[in-house]
Amino acid sequence: MDNPIRLHWLDPHNPEQPFPPVHLALREPNGLLAIGGDLHPTRLLRAYAYGAFPWYNPDEPILWWCPDPRAVLPPGALHISRSLRRTLRSGHFRVTVDTCFEAVTAGCAAPRALHRGTWLGDAMRDAYTELHRQGHAHSVEVWDRDALVGGLYGVAIGRMFYGESMFSRQTDASKVALVALCERLAAHDFALIDCQVASEHLTRLGAVEWSRDRFIALARPAAAAPAPVGVWA
Repeated sequence: MDNPIRLHWLDPHNPEQPFPPVHLALREPNGLLAIGGDLHPTRLLRAYAYGAFPWYNPDEPILWWCPDPRAVLPPGALHISRSLRRTLRSGHFRVTVDTCFEAVTAGCAAPRALHRGTWLGDAMRDAYTELHRQGHAHSVEVWDRDALVGGLYGVAIGRMFYGESMFSRQTDASKVALVALCERLAAHDFALIDCQVASEHLTRLGAVEWSRDRFIALARPAAAAPAPVGVWA
């Protein structure tokens, strides 16, 4: 008889509870590491620094993941196509940082075809908004005049940026946000953008897949490094 699958359950009353070793994550579904717990800021920050992240539908218990391979994007490796360069040169879009975090998460939560569905529920949005209030989560906004047309958000710890989601209401808007993010992170010597899981869209922009061991070996020390000053000013 095959051995039963055993998953680690997290105590919702102990946000400092350690996560299990990442090598215990399931192969199918790829990277499922633990279940339960809560979205307390302490737990979220510990999870990212450890190499895990939450991803679940609103009607499910909280699921924590550490997939193998891991999609990553070194800030200096972003691929900018000719058409995107034309968009950037046109000056059509205006970019800001941390001016309307909740509007960006709302944009990311809106239903979209061929996307990860309704995973960004109210509890997740509230949790990241609290991280933003504490200075850990950040957004990049893209504007067409006074209309918010694209953006992205994620969590910064040390010299790591853990990308969570992006959205676009006009062609190239989310890509412009990513260009602005990469330029900012590269200028402050960030090691890596964690993209979590590969997609055709991210691959075209320069994301690559690393083994989980390689990701952990770079990401954990980078997250433990002192955070550079002035990144989000």
